[in-house]
Formats: sequence, structure tokens, C-alpha cells
Amino acid sequence: MSDTGNLVEYTVQDGIGIMQLNDPPANTYTFEMMRELDEAILKARFDESVHVMVMRGSGEKFFCAGADINMLRQADPYFKYFFCLHANETLNRLEQTPKLVIAALNGHTVGGGLEIALAADLRLAKKGGGKIGLPEVALGVLPGTGGTQRLGRVVGKSKAIELMATGQTFDFEKGLDLGLVNQIFEADNFWNDVLEYASQFVPPNKASKAVGRIKRAVCSGIEVPFGEGLAIEREMQQQLFESSDAREGLAAYLEKRKPEFTGS
Repeated sequence: MSDTGNLVEYTVQDGIGIMQLNDPPANTYTFEMMRELDEAILKARFDESVHVMVMRGSGEKFFCAGADINMLRQADPYFKYFFCLHANETLNRLEQTPKLVIAALNGHTVGGGLEIALAADLRLAKKGGGKIGLPEVALGVLPGTGGTQRLGRVVGKSKAIELMATGQTFDFEKGLDLGLVNQIFEADNFWNDVLEYASQFVPPNKASKAVGRIKRAVCSGIEVPFGEGLAIEREMQQQLFESSDAREGLAAYLEKRKPEFTGS
């Protein structure tokens, strides 16, 4: 299945919903691109055949270089406020979708591009593919698409402030050391390796419903007091106890065979 917009191309391949930012060379985003990304997220969310979501940038040089600077320069403050609000809402929707989201960093991932990637659950980078960072301070502004909030939750408060205040960008290898990047794949076979990695979470290989509920328990639970987080965990577990995959998993364990999960 393929659904191609002007700025975000959405396809489904073997249980993987693929969202490609499609405005090369830098894949900078505008309000129009964010609307298309929002639509693609909703399509993947509602599609029962999609178990994992993968984002990438068009071309080889950029995942995304952030917001379109010319658009921001020409827009008035009223528009800019609601542009940022909609971008926040779109990435929150991505983050809260109970399906694993992988950002495939195929090139430079800076500014708002990193902010998009931070809303994903996992970030896989192409070796030698580019730089990563939040350099907005050089423009006299801050990372306004969730960067000030998500970066600190990934690398810690002090390191996040340092990275944003200095505005430094760095290679994916340092990103791996900081925990911004989960894994780095060789450039020659990067996209195929990403798809192979993502496929491990697609039934029958994995109980994708359980993976999605793990994500929801972590993403929602980390934002509330510990006791409330445990309550969220119990609710997610109860949903899984009632699933066919849980019955299959327990039966396979007792029967000493490999489970055949369906994602339901």
C-alpha cells in the first residue's frame, strides 16, 4: 500500500508503516509538512496491519534539518505560536501511539529534525551519515518543538542544557555515547538493516501489542508520580492478560515451542 503526499510519503511494507519526509535536500518542515506527517501518524495508528512505524528523510544527506527558516522569517508571531503548538501536538501523537516508532537517521539530524527524532522510541543512525544536535541558540531562539523537554529526559538535565546552550552539533558516534542514538548501522546497507531491525517487532516474531503497551507504560508512567506509574503499568498488563498473544505466549512456554504471535 502506498499513499504519497507532496511532503510526507506514507507506505506500508510487511507490517511496517514507513513515513518519509519528502522535501530534499534538507527535508525542512513547514506547517504543510507537519499536517501531512500528522495524517500519516493517524493512518499508521488506525491501521491494524501496521505493528511498527519507521521515519526517514528523503535522499542521502539529511534526515531533517528542522523548520524552514525562510517560512519562520516571513511569518508573524501569531502564526509562529500556533505552528509550534501544532508541531507539539503532532509529535505528542506520535509519542503516545501504542506502536513502536523508529527514526532512521539517514543523514544530518539537527534542530527540529532532532526534535522529531526525539519523539520516536528508538533512533538508528547511518555510520558517517551526518551531524546531530540542537543549534537553535545560534538563531537567538530555543528548540521549540519539544527539544527542551525531550532532550533532558534522554541525556539528563545538565548535559541537555550544555548541549542546547552551546548549540554544538556532533557525529552520530558521540550521539551513541550520549544515549541519543540506539545503534549505528553501516552506510552501504543502512536502509535494509533498518527494515530488518524493525521486522523483529512484527508478528509472528514478537507480540507487537505487548511492545506497544510497554511503550505506553514507559512514556506515560515517566511523566507521573511513581505510584501512578505503577497504576498505568497494571492497566497495560491487564489489557495484555486479555490478549490472544498472552495466551499464545504462555501456552508456547509450557509446551516448549516457539510462539506464533498475531499482534492481537
